Amino acid sequence: MTLSQTIGKLDESNSLPLYQQLQRALRHAIENRVLGPDDALPPERDLANEFKVSRITVRKAIDGLVSEGLLIRRQGSGTFVSTRVEKNFSKLTSFSEDMRARGRTPRSTWLKRSIGSVTPEEALALRSSPGTPVYRFHRIRFADESPMCVEYATVLASCLPSLDAVESSLYEALERSGNRPARALQRLRAVLFTTEQAELLHAKERDAGLLVERLGFLKDGRAVEFTQSYFRGDTYDFVAELSVSS
Repeated sequence: MTLSQTIGKLDESNSLPLYQQLQRALRHAIENRVLGPDDALPPERDLANEFKVSRITVRKAIDGLVSEGLLIRRQGSGTFVSTRVEKNFSKLTSFSEDMRARGRTPRSTWLKRSIGSVTPEEALALRSSPGTPVYRFHRIRFADESPMCVEYATVLASCLPSLDAVESSLYEALERSGNRPARALQRLRAVLFTTEQAELLHAKERDAGLLVERLGFLKDGRAVEFTQSYFRGDTYDFVAELSVSS
């Protein structure tokens, strides 16, 4: 079965430009695992013939998906569905949302779920008083069956109805409660995995990793979430769009 038979043909009567139609169709194919990680796309010439568009249209569609991190070009080999995850560091999205947008299936293995009071570090980060009740969520985050990061999240207990409110996505649970962060401060730094972290992530002790610290705020300015995530350096890329301020 050809790709056009699988994801559908383009519609010249549609007001959406052809390259955007093709881009949307390819993105949909990746999200629904019609095209899986590391699958090769047909050559641009074949895609142009199959969808009855110019090679420029095909190239423009693919360029957009490459910039999104969904596709990757390998010199001399062709274009492939990316196996690495490219995270836009300037967009406030959850791990589950990032994985689903790339056609991956997110899941978690719980290490710990507990109720307690803020530690001095958490109180400073969350700008809360000593003794403030919090929920702690420690887990391994997976994309399909690959461990991607170890996540340690602390959330003000007042922002969730219960400890069990978080099923798979913390941000979805916060959104249901009307307390999803509207903005966040994030810090990224390189780390070397400890023995425990390496074991959890199927890596080696002292392998290079990435630590992302996120402090999430509600619209009214209150801090709600403090999360430390240790990512495997060989599976994750963080990108940010920069512009010159006027």
